Amino acid sequence: MALPRIGITAEPVDGDGGRIDGAPRAYVQGVVAAGGIPVVLPVLGPELVDATLEGVDGLLVSGGGDIDPLRYGRLAGPRTDGVDSGRDAFELPLVRAALASGLPILGVGRGLQVVNVALGGTLVQHVAGHGPNAEGPVAHEVRIGPGSLLAAVVGSTTLSVESAHHQALDLAGAGLQVVARATDGPIEAVEGLGDLRVLGVQWQPELALDRPAHAALFRWLVREAAVHPDAGLLDLVRLDEVGPVPPSWAALAAPR
Repeated sequence: MALPRIGITAEPVDGDGGRIDGAPRAYVQGVVAAGGIPVVLPVLGPELVDATLEGVDGLLVSGGGDIDPLRYGRLAGPRTDGVDSGRDAFELPLVRAALASGLPILGVGRGLQVVNVALGGTLVQHVAGHGPNAEGPVAHEVRIGPGSLLAAVVGSTTLSVESAHHQALDLAGAGLQVVARATDGPIEAVEGLGDLRVLGVQWQPELALDRPAHAALFRWLVREAAVHPDAGLLDLVRLDEVGPVPPSWAALAAPR
């Protein structure tokens, strides 16, 4: 049986010979260890979104710089950093097309934010105490909603994580439910409602593949990718008319 092919969105960087569209090795290792075949997806024009997804069974939306705040109706703040308008223009419709096709999605870091903005959500442009020039990931605890898909995947309602972000979700997009928060309040994870096969985490599970709870996120994606449902589960034709919806607190205690 063919192994599920997981598309990993590229994180563009400037190299000696010009721009390089690549993916950190840790994402590749996470997919391979989970039983999938990683396929790095370069940043292309939005008109090539559908063709890019042909032959891909699941999508991992990777980390990187900030999304242009104009994409969610805000002006850029002084801490906004690393905006790549070409990447935004490609990844946002890529996520919508993947969801419309019924593909499972794992969003990591910026990837979580891309999924949220693609579904009409908004972002906090800067979280106090964090910064784009911070020295490495910050270790902290997150609380996960009991009964959530995320809790079932990682096998716990609390988790030690490492995050390297300075932004976070504000309002969750349509079809997404907040299922984890840091102990000091910021949203740390969402999952899809109904037929949306989506998990998004703000931390870096690829940096902790030796810990079963984090490796389990990659296993979830590969397992879901092995079963591709009929296309058309999500009607996104009128997505631009859907405003942000408040995040659900049904399974979470109020932040401290």
